[in-house]
Amino acid sequence: MDPVLLGELLSLLMFFTIIGVLMMGFPVAFSLAGTSVIFATVGYMLGVFDLSNFSSLAPRYMGVMLNEVLVAVPLFIFMGMMLERSGIAEQLLITMGRLFGKLRGGLGLSVIVVGALLAASTGIVGATVVTMGLLSLPAMLRAGYDPKLATGVICASGTLGQIIPPSTVLIFMGDMLAGVNQQVQMAKGNFAPTPVSVGDLFAGAFIPGLILVFVYMLFMIYKAVTQPETCPALEVTEDERKRLLHDVFFTLIPPLLLIIAVLGSILGGVATPTESASVGAVGAMFLAAIRRKLTFSNLRQVMFATANTTTMIFIILIGASVFSLVFRMMGGEELVSDFLNSLPGGKVGAIIFVMLLMFLLGFILDTFEIIFLVIPITAPILLMMDVDPIWLGVMVAVNLQTSFLTPPFGFALFYLRGVAPDAITTRHIYQGALPFVVLQVSVIALLIIFPEIVTWLPDKIYGR
Repeated sequence: MDPVLLGELLSLLMFFTIIGVLMMGFPVAFSLAGTSVIFATVGYMLGVFDLSNFSSLAPRYMGVMLNEVLVAVPLFIFMGMMLERSGIAEQLLITMGRLFGKLRGGLGLSVIVVGALLAASTGIVGATVVTMGLLSLPAMLRAGYDPKLATGVICASGTLGQIIPPSTVLIFMGDMLAGVNQQVQMAKGNFAPTPVSVGDLFAGAFIPGLILVFVYMLFMIYKAVTQPETCPALEVTEDERKRLLHDVFFTLIPPLLLIIAVLGSILGGVATPTESASVGAVGAMFLAAIRRKLTFSNLRQVMFATANTTTMIFIILIGASVFSLVFRMMGGEELVSDFLNSLPGGKVGAIIFVMLLMFLLGFILDTFEIIFLVIPITAPILLMMDVDPIWLGVMVAVNLQTSFLTPPFGFALFYLRGVAPDAITTRHIYQGALPFVVLQVSVIALLIIFPEIVTWLPDKIYGR
């Protein structure tokens, strides 16, 4: 058999084997690296892979670990964990519930607003969904909310951390797309390309994130007007009403100022994402200290949680690097390039296929696993087709956010199922999520039709 064809077939078989291994429940990082090494050995025995290619892995690992941009990841995770551990998230939900609760649908609106605020402070979908599920779901059920609506709005609001900066997903995609874009532009003969940064992706995701929040709130208002029995008003006592102004000032304003300082410094070009993340981490500790929650026990738990999450992400990145190397060196990249270029519809057809593939993978894989698996393979091909890298990164984030919500395998649904009371069935959660999936798909269509929604703000801020 032709060695080129044999290598392409092996790379394709390796891709589907890895997906199968992951579906069996094996650890992601070791599945990616281990399966890739096995196929590399087979490829070496068949003469289609040179084992000396592995010598490039060590410099790649060192480049990742020494990358200053990626230092922002553990810092933002620390910031979010500290805000959650200090009880600020809980107080936000309680205060916003009292602020909006006297309106029909007000408690749902408060969940959406707090979900957006937590997204801008934690950037971690699982933590946000679990936190709001534990705190707001019982309150919504006691107020008489339809279980389907209550669970749907919690899951949808919790996934906003996927797209609203400072999303850790956007940090990694920004770093990956920066390197890919530079290589593609040089291959096209442009030796002075406009650089792509994490700040570009943050700016590009800002307006789509606000649109999603606005669309969710419109849906909640629609339910309050057309089906008021599904989202009744919350009873607020006289004492709670008297303390409302005080609670809003001391509970809502401090974390809001911290979020504005962090995101504003990035979008304003005053600081890099890493510098802003360090400000956010120190600021979260300061807010915890004000609330007398900056204890050694809390600090220790936050540091351990941050280390565990960060280590998990970077180990997956290392495993994905092995996969990407073996896949490319056995000719898989050429196979994917030929396939995408042959699809009907040209660039649009290729984009739709990649988005659909990522959406389906979102049923069985976590976000980081998908971007480390798919972006290195498909992004160079799409950028060669003149797809805007910032638009591509934001589209991937919104797309994977939708897969988090989609029954029957959406991760956000599983997170909520794990903390929901027994009165809430899996069917309630699935039915509640479906309207928000439709809203998500509508926003994706809007971003495809009007890509300027993504690219306008980066152009204005950074003059791209």
